[in-house]
Amino acid sequence: MKKIAFAGTDGRTLLSAMVIGTATSDIYDDAFKGVVIRGTPSMPKFSEIMNWPVEFIATNSNSVEDYTTAIIAALTEKKIDYVIPMPEALLFEGLVDAVEHAGFGDHIIGLRKSGAFIEGDKIECKKLCREAGIPVATSWNEVDAKDYQNILQTCLKYIHAYGGAVLKYPYSAGGKGARIILNSWEIREVYDKLIKDYKAGYKKMFGGQGKWPLLIESLMSGVEISFTILVDNKGNFQILPTAMDYPERFEGPAGKNNPITGGMGAVSPHPLETPELTKMAGDVIAGPLIEAMRKKEILRPCILYPGCFVSLDDAGLPTAIRVSEINIRPGEPEAQPVIRRLRNLGNLIQATLEGNLDRVEPEVRTDQLAMCSALVTGRGGPDGQKGYPWSCTRGEPVEIDFKYMKRKGIQVIPSAMMGSPQDGGFKSDGTRVAFLNANLTVKSDESRGEAAERFRKKLLAAFDNGKIRVIPREDPNGNRLDLRRDIGFHYLEAEKIFPD
Repeated sequence: MKKIAFAGTDGRTLLSAMVIGTATSDIYDDAFKGVVIRGTPSMPKFSEIMNWPVEFIATNSNSVEDYTTAIIAALTEKKIDYVIPMPEALLFEGLVDAVEHAGFGDHIIGLRKSGAFIEGDKIECKKLCREAGIPVATSWNEVDAKDYQNILQTCLKYIHAYGGAVLKYPYSAGGKGARIILNSWEIREVYDKLIKDYKAGYKKMFGGQGKWPLLIESLMSGVEISFTILVDNKGNFQILPTAMDYPERFEGPAGKNNPITGGMGAVSPHPLETPELTKMAGDVIAGPLIEAMRKKEILRPCILYPGCFVSLDDAGLPTAIRVSEINIRPGEPEAQPVIRRLRNLGNLIQATLEGNLDRVEPEVRTDQLAMCSALVTGRGGPDGQKGYPWSCTRGEPVEIDFKYMKRKGIQVIPSAMMGSPQDGGFKSDGTRVAFLNANLTVKSDESRGEAAERFRKKLLAAFDNGKIRVIPREDPNGNRLDLRRDIGFHYLEAEKIFPD
């Protein structure tokens, strides 16, 4: 039995390890077991309660040095066979380089520090896409973040020509560095907020003098679709099922009062996924990108996760695709519903490291929809906290009706949760406290939209009936948690737009 480890502290880490050990393939007989390296304090006890076949390996801290030490020790002692780092920061800081140097390069998936700019520097990624011929925003410009007059001029030009502009802090920002400007009234306010949020980051990298790089893109429209792509060291690749994510905190378009967050939920497949779209992503994005990586000598077993805008015809088929940005690890929480639809995740990971991805295709539960909904810390608390993603109340008890969740086929994945029943119970650590996950088989007499509505209402009922709560200090009968209520709604919308 091969042991596959996932290093990190978020929900996708635990879910991946759980799926590795529980999903059964209809094609392959290989047995795998999932391991979590570090995780969160609540995950081991949570897995024990749920009887999940997951092992845990601790690290002394969340630093790349301590992850490196734990991973190399686990590989040396044969406690694990393969490892996938989930947080991008570990790749930025050279985890893969250190593991390679220790002689275990063929046991780890991820790019070296030299290739991590693909996600870690959005401006350099744009240049790579340009070299590779990968379509991106119609116009983009690198400016000095301190040069407001140039930024104003560029934004006004893009608003006139393209209907909007996007300011992007070009370095790692946890999915929160893009700020959309739709009209002239918003320019100064959005600019000031971005500088306030990332001034410390700029100063740390560049000091008070010199240029602070900022990316400005023309606004792209269309359908947002992300692709998870496994790549082996020979350049073979497989595109996993698509997902649609809900990055905005609330329903409706992103804006100054509805920020892009770390992710409020996701569904798989994307409501507008088609075989033609997957092929286009391979031809237009994956193939050229991998070839460009080969030329730069940064190609190795890795995960690429490009976020794209897709244009469609009146039949719902793709006519064009453009890249917004490219990540070098699975999305969170988008990876969760994707992984829940795979029967052979272990075989795919093994093939990625053995260099034979051309012979192992994703084995997908094509008759199922998968949905993931983030439960986040809502408003209120001793200081009137605004809630996620702003100020959050922490340390309040988490109450879960495990029997109800099991009966309804809903999987709870802990995230920003600490403690255990032995330590006085689980407690909220703020931010995204947990995720609700479930799969649903579409019945023969219903459409995907109808199935998704039935599905969505089941998850909402669990929340509305208080089957998972964070108990507020000021109201023992209340619930500090909040969620988006529209996750999954777009299957029905897609059927209305493209009825045939």
